[in-house]
Parts: sequence; structure tokens; C-alpha cells
Amino acid sequence: MLETPFCFRVGHLLPYSMSGSNTTDFTNPSTFILLGVPGLEAAHVWISIPFCTMYITAILGNFTILFTVKTEPSLHVPMYYFLCMLAITDLVVSTSIVPKMLAIFWFNSREINFSACLTQMYFFHCFSLMESGIFVAMAVDRYVAICDPMRHSTILTNPLVAKIGLAMMLRGGMLALPYSLLVMQWPYCRTNIIPQPYCAHIAVVKLACADTRVSSYYGLFVLFCVLGLDVIFIALSYTQILRAIFRLPTKDARIKTFGTCISHLCAILAFYIPSLFFSLIYRFVQNVPLHFHVLIANVYLLMPSVLNPIIYGVRTKKIRDRMLRLFTHKRT
Repeated sequence: MLETPFCFRVGHLLPYSMSGSNTTDFTNPSTFILLGVPGLEAAHVWISIPFCTMYITAILGNFTILFTVKTEPSLHVPMYYFLCMLAITDLVVSTSIVPKMLAIFWFNSREINFSACLTQMYFFHCFSLMESGIFVAMAVDRYVAICDPMRHSTILTNPLVAKIGLAMMLRGGMLALPYSLLVMQWPYCRTNIIPQPYCAHIAVVKLACADTRVSSYYGLFVLFCVLGLDVIFIALSYTQILRAIFRLPTKDARIKTFGTCISHLCAILAFYIPSLFFSLIYRFVQNVPLHFHVLIANVYLLMPSVLNPIIYGVRTKKIRDRMLRLFTHKRT
């Protein structure tokens, strides 16, 4: 089966090869063995330090965003509701992967039940797809706020924001379901060893002794027809936003208005650009060790969860001011 590693956050991790010594004859294993970072098993404890640090940063940062928005009435507007949705998706994506990864690194706990593997795979795909949809919703919010500011509060009402969030959740849930369903239906007769620290979809698919091309086709469908459309909608929104900004009468007004979009643009770049970068590395850089591919792919999985609260905490004045008041009040 041929499959190209396009977008790591939706599970298209890099192909791998297994030696003949690792193959065995069995059908439908009850457990899989996760290798962690192949070739660097002796350094797993050291490798765990940056991943643990990133995970703690993601947990603290995203919970801080949620708490700040909840306790500050002036932040109860669509932009920050969408930011809370983004924080929740980041928490679920990172938590679906990292605890098991750290268990492998610290306790050599490599076994994972087949149903647990499918559950991990489903939540990872579901909330990754939700995150892409939330970026689209945030782009629409910025478009309405800048291009039609007088009607922003009447267009993006709280019930509509809730419906958008529900729609993104349903979209992610339905689109992620075929990944697990396809994995469930195939027989496995090669090996139960996965050279990853978690149940990556393509890694599990490659263990099946059946024609799994439908998985490749579905992955391409999600990439181009779902994530591709998300990127197009975001690009169209910002095209209209930039047109509206350039029509503003003064330079200061243009800079101030564009400044309200900076955090969103940075978060989008942190989500989409590394996917393209790692895909180009795989295509054009030859003879790169497997452990390098595994490491950079897993760093990217955590990167948006770590960066998003930092980006919005630093760039958004209302959040920054509320956090400063909170910590100052605690000290006094």
C-alpha cells in the first residue's frame, strides 16, 4: 500500500519498514506493542523530558485560557468562545497521546489493548479535525468583526456560536469514525509491533494483511476535501479582511485593525505550516533515520497545543491584562 505523509495532525505519519525478524503469524491481535522511538530506546528517559515539559506547558496554558475567559465577563464574546473551543481541542489531542507516550518512556509500558488503540486513534483524529474547523470559525468571526462591525453582535450571537461549535464537533466525530472502523475490519497476520509511541493510523494500517487502499483514498479525501477546503475558506476570509483593512483611511487604523488578526494568523501557521515542512522533508531529504522522523512528527503533534495559549496570552491584550490582574491580586 502506498500512502504519502501529508498532514501529521490528522494521522498520516511517515511510512516505515519492519525487518523480517519482527514478523509472526497470528490473526487479530488483542494487543499492540508500541516501540516508542525506534533505535533510541536507551535514551527514552532523556527524550521524555522535553515531551513532558511541552505537555505540562500545554495543560497549564490551555487551562489558564479557559479560566481567564470564564472569570472575565468582558471576554464573553464569540472570539473568546472559539478560543475556549480551541483550548479544549488542544487539551484532548495532547492528552490522547502523551500519557501513554510517557508511560513507554518511563515504565517501558509498551502494550496497548486493541480497543484502547482504536479509542486513542479516534479521539486524536476527531479533535484534530475539530481544531481545523475551529480555525475556520475564528476566521469567519474576524471577517464579520472587520468587514461588518456594526452587525457583528447580531450575526454571531451566542446560540449561533454554540451551533457552530456543535457542528465542528459532529464533523470531526463523523469524519474520524471511518479511520477506526476501517482498522477494525481488517485481519492482522504480520506483526503487532508499531514503531511509534502511539497508535498512528497509517502505522496500524500497515500491519494488516489485506488490501488497504481504501484507507489511502479516505486519507486523501480528508486531506483535500476537508482540510483543503478549510484552508481555502480561511484564505478567502482573509482576502476580504485585507481588502477591508486597506480601505481604512489612516495607517494607524489599518495597523490596529490588522493587529486583531495576528494571534489567529500565528495559530494557523503553527497548525498548518509544519505539516507542509515535514512533508517536504520526507519527499526531498533522503536517508533520514526513522527515529528522526518519529521525533519531529511527535514534536509537531504537541506544538500547536503548546503554542496556541502562549500566542493568545501574549498577543491578546484583554487576556494578558486579565492574567496580570489575577496574579497581582493573588500576591496581594
